[in-house]
Amino acid sequence: MKVVHTSDWHLGQQFYEHSRFAEHQAFLDWLCQELVLVEADLLIVSGDIYHTATPPAAAEQQLYTFIKHAKIALPNLHIVIVAGNHDSANRIETAKPLLYQFDTHVIGRFDKHKPEDVVKSLMTSSGKINVIAMPFLRSADISHLDSDESGYGLAVEQAYQSAYACIEDENLAVIAMGHLHAKGGDISSDSERNITIGGFDSIHADVFGDVPDYVALGHLHKAQKVANNDCIRYCGTPMPMSFAERHYKHQVLLVEFEGSRVKSVSPRYVPRYKEIILLPEKGGATLAQLCDAIEALELPTEDEPKPYLRLRLNANETDSQFRHKIEQALENKAVHFCGIERVSPQMQQGDELLFEDLGKVSELAPKTLLELAYKEQIDAQSTLPSALEKCLEEVLVSLSEQGKS
Repeated sequence: MKVVHTSDWHLGQQFYEHSRFAEHQAFLDWLCQELVLVEADLLIVSGDIYHTATPPAAAEQQLYTFIKHAKIALPNLHIVIVAGNHDSANRIETAKPLLYQFDTHVIGRFDKHKPEDVVKSLMTSSGKINVIAMPFLRSADISHLDSDESGYGLAVEQAYQSAYACIEDENLAVIAMGHLHAKGGDISSDSERNITIGGFDSIHADVFGDVPDYVALGHLHKAQKVANNDCIRYCGTPMPMSFAERHYKHQVLLVEFEGSRVKSVSPRYVPRYKEIILLPEKGGATLAQLCDAIEALELPTEDEPKPYLRLRLNANETDSQFRHKIEQALENKAVHFCGIERVSPQMQQGDELLFEDLGKVSELAPKTLLELAYKEQIDAQSTLPSALEKCLEEVLVSLSEQGKS
């Protein structure tokens, strides 16, 4: 049996106010061809189908058109989709009756009183398989949370165990889906929205237990194994969601089963539709250096997609005409311009930069913003105190609960 694992499509995303519709369409067209090429039996999408809870109609149409085309190309294909933290559970659930006619199973929320709803026993062309289609677990979806980290992990573990108990044929292979931050996962802090429930934003991989033969995770944008386990995986995003992700090897994962066991897990690399350029790659540059670098850019022809370009300007640059001069340098350049970062060298630690461009602030995680403010206002050499971090978590949880009331 051949299973393709993907996640975090973020359909409808605007990248620095530039539409990504064409990029997403290129990915979906490629994915449809790839499913045919590998003769896939099952496609699983582990959350964050959309970038917001209220995606544009064009983004929803993209999803439904993809499903239609995939089923035309592979009539026996099954598809399982779960909601992520960016998705609206209600919106995902609304289309359930219609999508079921296309062998597409969608789960928007977990009902702790009906855990059997997330258990999908599917008959594919290569045999039967059990899928635990666990969506992003909101605080209301799981049992009471204790005030410590083990209590949160236990609540998530109980959700999975209650679903496992509903499996009827235990001899079949089991895939457990999830949309969460497993401990040790490498995050891209300026594009992944922190998942904070009960004050804790990550859980230990042990919560999945010994039942699943493969754990298909979403949320982290970098493809990676969890706890060095070949069968607990994040597939990552199919395209960069921020400039921090420009060097990621974006992929979907092909999981091949032999009987009820995983035979192999291999990446299928997604072609990059648009390049992402950061000038300079590290640190900042003077205005003159940036203008020279812009002039030296080797850009695609008119028939090729324009790359995204973002500039890093030294914070001590004093030329008040810098924006006008950069605009002149960019004139007639085939790029999608994504703004200027003012870089303070004294605030750099490796590649971690202080972003003074207010347009970037909304894309930073709250903890990242607090860390930057602490270093700038309090102590540039020390790490964020745990007490201050805990205070932020309590505020975020309170705001989240108020938003649901």
